[in-house]
Amino acid sequence: MKVLMVLDREFPPDIRVENEIEALSDAGYEVHIACFTMVKKADYEIINGVHIHRKKISGLTHKTSVGCLKYPFYFNFWRSFVLKLNKEYHFNSIHIHDLPLAQIGYEIKKKYGIPFFLDLHENWPAYLRIAEHTKSLIGKFLSNNNQWTDYEIKQCSNADSVIVVVEEAKKRLVSEGILPDKIIVVSNTLNIKHYSIPKESPDKNLFTLTYAGGINKHRGLQYIIKSLKFLKDSSIKIRLIILGDGSYLNNLKELSLTEGVNDMVDFAGWKQYEEMQKFIGLSNICLIPHEKNDHTDSTIPHKLFQYMYAGKPVLASDCTPIKRIVEDSKCGLIYKFDNIREIASKIQQIMNDKEMYNKMSVNGITSVKNKYNWEFDKNRLLSIYRMV
Repeated sequence: MKVLMVLDREFPPDIRVENEIEALSDAGYEVHIACFTMVKKADYEIINGVHIHRKKISGLTHKTSVGCLKYPFYFNFWRSFVLKLNKEYHFNSIHIHDLPLAQIGYEIKKKYGIPFFLDLHENWPAYLRIAEHTKSLIGKFLSNNNQWTDYEIKQCSNADSVIVVVEEAKKRLVSEGILPDKIIVVSNTLNIKHYSIPKESPDKNLFTLTYAGGINKHRGLQYIIKSLKFLKDSSIKIRLIILGDGSYLNNLKELSLTEGVNDMVDFAGWKQYEEMQKFIGLSNICLIPHEKNDHTDSTIPHKLFQYMYAGKPVLASDCTPIKRIVEDSKCGLIYKFDNIREIASKIQQIMNDKEMYNKMSVNGITSVKNKYNWEFDKNRLLSIYRMV
């Protein structure tokens, strides 16, 4: 059985996609990936048994993706690419990652009579409502959110199965009229066999908070920085390490100066995955401070489960799926996303209660071992392929 996965970005890396590829390959499927490249990567190569097909894309063509529902340039790019691959390899199913290219998956389904699986990593219409590139004048012209909402419902109906990352995402789609039996939850849980617990440990003379990820306004780091002014007189020096890069980085640097906490914040920059894990080892608390909205209320980050398995208490904002998992696991504390005094209070609570800290650490590890790990989710993924 040959599977074509379509991914509208560079590959590798992508933790979720790599986990799904491994699960299908181990089950005997021949997996191919169609992706674009903006850099000088090979048009075709095999990595760990996976066939990777790349097509060079210009920056201009890529930018048209936001307006693909109005103007077909982006769809045309992918349509010719996927049709050419299918003519050569004759795939038995097509697996589209994320909403934008769902139309291509449906066209292949109709033309060749093969199953079409739609893998929604996030609430795409909600993401576009908060994305910087859709707020510009040209972005507003190219991207109509009502169109994207209608497109999502239409393509979920067209797909043979819809894959989502959390129960909250399934409930959202069911409320929009998608049949619940069509939707399966395959979460972004941790593939334990590929994760090495960091050997590093926190500095006893510091209490370290760490954030790792993209740096945009909706990530909520501004509230963490503002909370630090209530912790300046702590008996133990508090350090906030921010790993990553993004459009909001300079705003955060300026904010740390304005709030008078720049000596407490280390903007460490973007790090490779292995180096990022070392920073996690050095941490006392790991942060997921995302602003609460209809995007963050229906997705889940991989890093939550990495933090838990590394034995790090999690301090997170009240985004619905994160709140549910952290409270279910008793592996950290939750705060209202924009309440800076509550953030400071929760940091102090974890810092001053060693018994609670240790329980959270153990609970996180145990929950990943027993519930939130990829061994369970990969079987849900395989179940839809076994029906083909």
